[in-house]
Amino acid sequence: MVKKAFLVIGVGRFGSAVARALYEQGNEVVIIDNSEEDVERLMDHVTHAVIADATDEEVLRRVGVANFDAVIVSIGANFEANVLATVAAKSLGAKRIISKVTGEMSAAVLTKVGADEVIRPEHDMGTRLAQQLTTPALVDAFDLGTLHSVIEVAVPKNLVGSLADLRLPNRFNVQVIAVNRGGEVVASPGATFELKTGDRVVLIGSNEALHKFRDHLSG
Repeated sequence: MVKKAFLVIGVGRFGSAVARALYEQGNEVVIIDNSEEDVERLMDHVTHAVIADATDEEVLRRVGVANFDAVIVSIGANFEANVLATVAAKSLGAKRIISKVTGEMSAAVLTKVGADEVIRPEHDMGTRLAQQLTTPALVDAFDLGTLHSVIEVAVPKNLVGSLADLRLPNRFNVQVIAVNRGGEVVASPGATFELKTGDRVVLIGSNEALHKFRDHLSG
């Protein structure tokens, strides 16, 4: 499996959870925070830790912000610092910036200043919980025991094409059960359905098969 490199800016509750999870999956993870206590708490659970102000372009330049596969900006309640770190990372050539926000207005601002993706953990989890509570059949579908799973992945370039040509069941032993295209869900798409970049595809399969499929996508 091809491992990736991530820079996590801000290691409060959310940032530390992301950093730990990425590192446990075998990725290279560098963290930056101006809190010595927060950084020391994570030092044994990441590749490299830096105590510094990530709103300073020179700090980001020294850690090589442009060399990471993604930069996660999560500076807690300090929205101004979130904006400054996002702008600095963007100006130094960061490939992909994911910024954590708390509100819709904050999300719009960060998108304008360079964030490629914004996430609102509380809002997103609340929305997901609401969907599960109102569609119990969907919850059951995800409760497949320890050997099988349902996953949703964004369609990269090597997954573009008709389902017939992609032959996912034959090549990877996974089945496409739905495709989300711009908010419109196509359930049980046929063999002639064409996957495009930007689509999100929902698949079912054994955990082993899904793991191999993810390896293929990341490679």
